Amino acid sequence: MALRLTGTLSFDPPVLLAPMAGITDLPFRRLVARFGAGLVVSEMVAGDEVLRARPEARARAELGLDQAATAVQLAGRDPALLALAAQLVADMGARIIDINMGCPAKRVTAQGGHGACGSALMREPDHALRLIEAVVAAVDVPVTVKMRLGWDHDSLNAPDLARRAAGAGAVMVTVHGRTRCQFYTGRADWAAIAPTVRAAGVPVVANGDIVDAASARAALAASGAAGVMVGRGAQGAPWRLARIAADLGLGPAPVVPQGAALADLVVEHHEAMLSFYGRDLGLRVARKHLGWYLDAAGLTAARPAVVTAATPAATQAALRAAFADQPDQPDRRAA
Repeated sequence: MALRLTGTLSFDPPVLLAPMAGITDLPFRRLVARFGAGLVVSEMVAGDEVLRARPEARARAELGLDQAATAVQLAGRDPALLALAAQLVADMGARIIDINMGCPAKRVTAQGGHGACGSALMREPDHALRLIEAVVAAVDVPVTVKMRLGWDHDSLNAPDLARRAAGAGAVMVTVHGRTRCQFYTGRADWAAIAPTVRAAGVPVVANGDIVDAASARAALAASGAAGVMVGRGAQGAPWRLARIAADLGLGPAPVVPQGAALADLVVEHHEAMLSFYGRDLGLRVARKHLGWYLDAAGLTAARPAVVTAATPAATQAALRAAFADQPDQPDRRAA
């Protein structure tokens, strides 16, 4: 089963990697895509930063032009500026532009700076629609939108906004099953996504608390969505999306490395981050990923030695030591 957006664009399997600030950079996206994912999405990038070509914005928007199933997520409030940013990244090779209308962070939703965007746009659906129209008119690549159920439980307007977004030319909508005011507390309400599925007229993807095949299956059943988007469930487990797809009967089972093979994979990821960010920044940015790998493998006790190592060589030696006692047999069943 593939998630078909247009006559020529489909995602197979319909299991997508969510954009996550500070996490879904190019090294991580490439690793997830290698195991198998229908789509991987960049970290959110402010449109005005793209236009000013700030180095950190370019790093977050690094496209991975060798990957067909990759999207760049943009955030902004000014329709003209966001359209120009979308045009720029499309000209650089982005295959899909995703508009962020779901980020709950105060620095994004508050007035000033890059603010009053992200999920704050759900409080201004007419303005949100102008943003979508401007981006769709500016690029020839597909445009998608990510949103929440609404700003709060008194304004669950995702169905209406999704319907209008589709009318403006968006080809897919992803809905996180929480309101902005919930941030990440409580449980995602997948059933509350169902009205958007019925209203949108384009494929809808369910997001929020999907971490394994059981939660993916429950989210699909409750929402009626055409696919699922996995965020935090992929931390420390870049094979997780492929594992979910396989358990749903939508793809082959990934070979999940263990022991020395897993150490090799983590070291490879570490080296890719050092190359991408540079040695000093790479060492700092990689620590959270290394910690997640250790936690997922039940090696939390090794965390301090790994994340406090001062050099790449010391970090990688600590990693290999941590995984040395694990069995080396690859596991096709591991989550």
